[in-house]
Amino acid sequence: MTTHARIRFSSYPKTEAPPHFTESIVRVFSGLSAQIATTQLEKGLTSDAVLAKIAPSLVKLGFEVESGKSAKDKVERPVFFGENGEPELRYQIDGFHAQWKCGIEVEAGRAFMSNAVYRDLIQAALMVDLDYLCLAVPVVYKFQTGGRTGTSRDYENARAVADALYGHTRLRLPYRLLVIGY
Repeated sequence: MTTHARIRFSSYPKTEAPPHFTESIVRVFSGLSAQIATTQLEKGLTSDAVLAKIAPSLVKLGFEVESGKSAKDKVERPVFFGENGEPELRYQIDGFHAQWKCGIEVEAGRAFMSNAVYRDLIQAALMVDLDYLCLAVPVVYKFQTGGRTGTSRDYENARAVADALYGHTRLRLPYRLLVIGY
């Protein structure tokens, strides 16, 4: 599989080949890498801005994608069903492909430093009918601290967490994971 040099990905568990749709999803990010790749931009975009750029291509693939901040624009997945089979608890996700049972979460600045990666991993584990999670994070997050520019290697950090989770025997996540670094 070929990708643009600025876009990286890893699939978990490492003992299984990436799902058949991986190349299509990665191609979405690769096609827009000049606009979203954190290694090339002076300042990375917000997660909403990245999602807005990739949303049209994700929709063409068959994803339902968050389109705004109001409740009607959100994508929600059920966690619990209550009385009369109505969803009693739902979690929001940036996008969902019903046929592939694939959710997508796009994180940006502070994806790792603010623990968004952990929240996404846990919430996805509780969503009904989610067999794959695509977690997109910056390759590098640049920030200012004390008048200096700092960096967080969010893609490498997310991969380290995924390596530990999928390589350990004490915990088994109920979905496969695709980590994309943009």
